[in-house]
Amino acid sequence: MTRENVIKEPLNPNQVAEMLGRIAADVAVVAILGAGSYLTRALDAKGALSAALLGLVVIELGGLYPFLALLTFVVVGVLATKYRFSEKAKLGVAQESGGTRGWGNVVGNGLAAAFFLVVEYLSHRDVFWAATFASIATVNGDTLASELGKVFGKAPRLITNLKPARTGTNGAVSLAGEVFALVGALTIALFALPLTAHDAEMLAAVVIGGFLGVNLDSLIGATLENRGITDNNSTNFLASLLGGLLGAGIFYALS
Repeated sequence: MTRENVIKEPLNPNQVAEMLGRIAADVAVVAILGAGSYLTRALDAKGALSAALLGLVVIELGGLYPFLALLTFVVVGVLATKYRFSEKAKLGVAQESGGTRGWGNVVGNGLAAAFFLVVEYLSHRDVFWAATFASIATVNGDTLASELGKVFGKAPRLITNLKPARTGTNGAVSLAGEVFALVGALTIALFALPLTAHDAEMLAAVVIGGFLGVNLDSLIGATLENRGITDNNSTNFLASLLGGLLGAGIFYALS
């Protein structure tokens, strides 16, 4: 049965019970994961609640694969943030609050993907799967490039003029950071493949869109954020939105 039929045809009692049971299970899953993120200090209380609500929206509208992609981003992000944290703290480039993130970070990283999922849910077009996953690929690649690039990146340079920059400077990029960005985008792209018959086009769209989105994040950071026009969370949102749009455009052009 397609989603169109589920929406148009009246539900019988068995279908209602099945739907409510599924929703209850989804709520339980995101609640457990949200509690876990709070207990492990990956997120503060508001951040954990926001993540649980976002996760519920994603799994209800998009199903398993977008949810797994978003969960992978969260887990990878936590691990990358905690990796050699004391070393990053000594350099003054570690995540604030001991690596614990708040609701603003959750919304900044996840809102664009949720928006694209709503459009996909209403339109049932693969191009918006590309947008959704490219958006998540952007934030996953950016987190890896930022957190691991601070450790492994050598001789970072500003993306605007390629002048040498201090590690952790907004808009600074390094070869290692670019490699991590590409790996992060590719990791998320794999979750999109079961949802389309256009595997090669989807893979290219999500990887390229995500990778470009990471670099747009650096560009926005070097310009708007350094001027106080955006902060880290709004920079993440803009970059993930643009990365998603680029992914959609690339998929449309290739398919």
